[in-house]
Amino acid sequence: MAPRRTITRRDFMGGFAMGITAGVTLSPFEVAAKFGQKISLGDYYPPKLTGLRGDHVGSFEVAHGVAREGLEWPRPSAQTDDTYDLIVVGGGISGLSAAWLYRAQAGPNARILILENHDDFGGHAKRNEFNVDGHKLIGYGGSQALEEPKNYSLVARQLLKDLSIDIRRFYSYFNQGFYDRWNLEAGIFFKKESYGLDRLVPDPFQNFYYEKSEKPAEEIFRAFPVKPATRKALIRLVESDTDFLADVPDGKRVETLRSISYIDFLEKYAGIPREGTDILRDKFIGYWGLGWDALSALEGARLEMPGTSGLGLTYRQLGWDENEEPYIFHFPDGNAGVARALVRGLVPAALPGKTMEELVTSRVEYGNLDNQNSPVRIRLNSTAVEVRHGKNGKTVNVTYVQNGAASRVRGKHIILACNNRMIPYICPEVPEKQVEAIEYATRTPLVYINIALRNWRAFVELGFNRIYIPKANMMSSMRLDFPVSVGNYHFSSGPDKPIVVHGTYVPNVPGQGLTGREQFVLGSQKLYQLSFADFEEDVFQQMSGALAGGGFDAERDIAAITVNRWPHGYAYEYNELFDPIDWNPERGPHIAGRAQIGRISIANSDASAYAYVDGAIDAAARAVDEQVALG
Repeated sequence: MAPRRTITRRDFMGGFAMGITAGVTLSPFEVAAKFGQKISLGDYYPPKLTGLRGDHVGSFEVAHGVAREGLEWPRPSAQTDDTYDLIVVGGGISGLSAAWLYRAQAGPNARILILENHDDFGGHAKRNEFNVDGHKLIGYGGSQALEEPKNYSLVARQLLKDLSIDIRRFYSYFNQGFYDRWNLEAGIFFKKESYGLDRLVPDPFQNFYYEKSEKPAEEIFRAFPVKPATRKALIRLVESDTDFLADVPDGKRVETLRSISYIDFLEKYAGIPREGTDILRDKFIGYWGLGWDALSALEGARLEMPGTSGLGLTYRQLGWDENEEPYIFHFPDGNAGVARALVRGLVPAALPGKTMEELVTSRVEYGNLDNQNSPVRIRLNSTAVEVRHGKNGKTVNVTYVQNGAASRVRGKHIILACNNRMIPYICPEVPEKQVEAIEYATRTPLVYINIALRNWRAFVELGFNRIYIPKANMMSSMRLDFPVSVGNYHFSSGPDKPIVVHGTYVPNVPGQGLTGREQFVLGSQKLYQLSFADFEEDVFQQMSGALAGGGFDAERDIAAITVNRWPHGYAYEYNELFDPIDWNPERGPHIAGRAQIGRISIANSDASAYAYVDGAIDAAARAVDEQVALG
């Protein structure tokens, strides 16, 4: 086993790392107090926190108490804050967008309160910061990029424009040829625990996003630690355009592919042994949160997975747009850049600047987010526990918990932009049929691990910028971060400079015949049982094994680790392998689940059944329109 460097007290306090003990609710101030260190409000800066982040300790305990244990918080008899025109529960992109869009219709003096259970705004659009040897590094801890913005709704496109986010600029900000210049490609790391040895080889498998290695396939496969029969089958899979559905009529091909998993397709139609399909199973696990045992073969064809090139399917049959945009619309902090733009517009005193470039480097003044003199207030570390109409039906009372104490506020309109599954537990007025619709969907658990390195020389020496790890214990992939430079923020200039490595872990339960939703439930439970030490050990072990040949020394080269844990991550998107094929963002139980309840409307990407920024914005727009119509 590779040596594991334990993060020291200095490392811990330098980033105010969280996650000391699972189940203990601590604010950053209380963490500091435990170590005898005093901090002021000016020191409160969540992006620099390292350790266990995402759904961090202190963000979920109140909600779990309400939902899992039936705990009831006493509603204060007296209102403890003013009456607001709008109260938004949830400060992610959907909640922030709802506040923006409501104010656009209600006027600049509309009084709006946003309640957020985390210690930072943005929801899954999370910003991570590091300071490594005097270099500032910015990474994304959740929502990654603006995907296919040309297909956004008019509302979503206009919102980005109003936020001074010019999509076209990413063509110059994102250096699309950066890693080609260093002759880096994709690799596969076979780890000793699964394959009897540590071996890093080029990736011979092509897919929609990446070309396969230019090295001869036979040469690469000779290095695969598998049986000769498996090696031979894999070579045939990638080297030929065999039609593995030759016996299936053209009119039945899409139906056939939709009804079986990609793993079944490989094993039953392409003749790939289980040893071979195990290697491919978790490719794209970060895309769907599932391995190919729980995704259709049709989805495999859409993503141009091996063995599908000879099927003769058209773009129309696959449902693809022939004019795909490049995957480059990415801030250094991912879609936290969008969240920061929204906050800058809603609470100008909290974030200076006006341009897209200033979004990246400006520092948020968290002490100004909840200022009584501001028409819009963002209240962090505040978990809603009850949302109920008042006796006259013209206002709604919201009870929330902050620092262990319950408070009650009142709003003329409420938008719930929180985790959909929490809504029935905090809003007793949700009808039973609507509860059933809400409970159908289960969010995708996942972890984004940001590893700050002092240099990336080992990657260059070995010739790889991204590495996939089949049959991984935890982290199944790692890659050098997206090469994006915006304004005064500059991406790593060379391999001897600091960089962020982005790792992905999805706690799936493969090979047991479980549906996607069943795997999500079990995966979410598993995530809450893992400590930061578990992740730290896995990162040290995987990186040491994969990069040892390039001179990598984990003890020396890893400066810090931030683990963005999301037990309730991506919004549920319908899976054609298990769900009715006509369910999509326009049709499915989520439509009934988002039904308006008087002065309470529901936003968030769950309500769109679409785990993307525009899904969150469109849900916010619909919810705002519902409430504005009430007057």
